[in-house]
Amino acid sequence: MINKLINSIFCIKDGISFEKVALEIFHYQSKHNLVYAEYIKLLGINYKKINTVNDIPFLPIELFKTHSIICSDKPEQKIFTSSGTTGSTYSKHYVAELGIYEESFKKAFQLFYGDIKKYCIIGLLPSYLEREGSSLVYMVDSLIKESGNANSGFYLHNLDELIEKLDVLENKQQTTLLMGVTYALLDLADKIKKPYKNLIVMETGGMKGKRQEMTRVELHEILSEKFGLSSIHSEYGMTELLSQAYSKEKGIFKCPPWMKVMAYDPNDPLDILDTNKSGGINIIDLANIHSCSFIQTRDLGHVYVDGSFEIHGRFDNSDIRGCNLMMGD
Repeated sequence: MINKLINSIFCIKDGISFEKVALEIFHYQSKHNLVYAEYIKLLGINYKKINTVNDIPFLPIELFKTHSIICSDKPEQKIFTSSGTTGSTYSKHYVAELGIYEESFKKAFQLFYGDIKKYCIIGLLPSYLEREGSSLVYMVDSLIKESGNANSGFYLHNLDELIEKLDVLENKQQTTLLMGVTYALLDLADKIKKPYKNLIVMETGGMKGKRQEMTRVELHEILSEKFGLSSIHSEYGMTELLSQAYSKEKGIFKCPPWMKVMAYDPNDPLDILDTNKSGGINIIDLANIHSCSFIQTRDLGHVYVDGSFEIHGRFDNSDIRGCNLMMGD
């Protein structure tokens, strides 16, 4: 059963097939993911009576910091950990099949950007490269190798060398995708002296306390002006997910077919809002089949009728009510 389910994830074509696979994965995880099963039980919900996606309960993302969120019959191949400040509690994502993660991000990249062989991929992710367990570094490293371009690679703090590389690539008219953490892209932008017509700049979020926080609109305006680009791209992902959404302009993200974003009422986390509403962000990530595919995040945003979404910010440090059921375990 499980192999058939896995194969069906990346064959989803429409909302009907998504709903079918999502419900099958929910019923699988509600039996095999012991933490998720306990959470559903504490909510007083009978998982056997869940017949629509809108009725599926979403697991608070904070539980990845305190529990092992993995289906009981699968040992992990890899543990991804979140970034954080010194002394903070890190999220841990126990990944049972790295092959599913790789298939997810490779298919999503192809869906949004086409053949990766056309690109030179450069990762500017210093704060992630300096620690173990980053799912983002794992993905970018794989994309770098997949591109087959000798100029693809990571850059840590050597920004002058990176600018020289960008100049060479620009002169070759090589389409280049620069994926960078926000503060590092701003550091690089301060050194840029000319526009780059063949460059795609993709920010992955994250100031890490290095710079003053700013809105995505402000960030994109600065980067667009410095790099001479009409738009800045964005990647939306997190340690607890195995799928990513992408934005090519204006911070409006789109999901691959096996991922869906829904809004919930911040004052009632179990209340799913209609589309075209703002609220907390729930994510269905069917690639997360061996963990939990139904995650309630701490992000705030707006979900549009066509399924696209934008992120407005995050909740403050107060816990969401639904999480308190299990945080003391």
